[in-house]
Amino acid sequence: MKSLLILLLTVTALHAADPKAKDNLIILDETRVKNLGIQLVEAEETVFEKTIFALGHIEVLPGKKAIVSSRIPGRAFSVLVIPHQEVDVDAEVAWVESRQPGDPPPVIKLTAPISGMVSKVNIAPGQPISPDQELIEIIDLSTIEAAASVPQHLAGQLKVGLKAHIRVSALPDKVFEATLAHIAATADENSGTIEAAFHVANPDKLLRPGMRAEFSIATSKRENVMSIPREAIQGDAGGRFVYVADYGLKNAFVKTEVKTGEMNDSRVEISSGLLPGDEVVIRGAYMLGFAGKGSVSLKEALDAAHGHPHNDDGTEMSKEDVAKKSDGEHDHAHGGSGFNNLTLFFASTSGLLLILLIVSFTFRNRATA
Repeated sequence: MKSLLILLLTVTALHAADPKAKDNLIILDETRVKNLGIQLVEAEETVFEKTIFALGHIEVLPGKKAIVSSRIPGRAFSVLVIPHQEVDVDAEVAWVESRQPGDPPPVIKLTAPISGMVSKVNIAPGQPISPDQELIEIIDLSTIEAAASVPQHLAGQLKVGLKAHIRVSALPDKVFEATLAHIAATADENSGTIEAAFHVANPDKLLRPGMRAEFSIATSKRENVMSIPREAIQGDAGGRFVYVADYGLKNAFVKTEVKTGEMNDSRVEISSGLLPGDEVVIRGAYMLGFAGKGSVSLKEALDAAHGHPHNDDGTEMSKEDVAKKSDGEHDHAHGGSGFNNLTLFFASTSGLLLILLIVSFTFRNRATA
């Protein structure tokens, strides 16, 4: 605890001594902080994953799709399911009227081969059917396959069991985790990729076949790496920076240059510029670049934080400056308190009496003349 306190005091002293710190300081009031939705996170040493990026899509897991068909020709007598309906194994899904003679003609029941969701219904009541037709399709979405198309030059880094973070554009706020289940036996010559398939648990049925997906496949790990979330990083390749919460001032943020290392889907390695415990802005960081110097002056912020007055440039006021300011305020207060309603009354009355005296003196001189 003592060493941490010394570290914080040292960093604060260095910050105060840095002439650029004041130029890069943005101080906001509470309203602007709320409007910008400012959120902070601590820079910390974590396990950092090196990843490779790939695109792909969601598919039905092999063996989890079934087709309902009729063994005999005839016509659809009734259809009992619709797309998106959940069915259990052996549930009735349709009845087929046979072409064999009879009064009435014999009918047979068609049932679901598996439990799952009805994805296609290709018949309607009264429609002629034959044994080669695919009447109803049922898929089990409790577990799906996410197939990544990995560039061939990265395929050597793949092995079964690697973990991946999977995102789909239809669900931008969700990240699905899965492990690599199998790698394709052959590569796609046209696209120059090889398929890496992940089996993803899908209990809420949110992932659907055909959805596009993005994959971040972790190929290795390093421990005790200083890193921050990617959204905190601002600038371009020529100069990266973050906004760090000031240690001593409330709602104050310092634009701080950083040197970055490797980057994965969620975090960025920081080689220099930050210390563990620094709080960096993640949400609202981009908009801080348009805030100028902020909505609160450095003097106001320092006065509020330290409880005594400062100069406009943020430096400490000397005893002489404080005394002069106090004398000025004292003189101004006395001058202002003397000019009240009573003073105004006496001044007005005196002026009126002076005017009457002048008028009386004028008329007296005319009468004498």
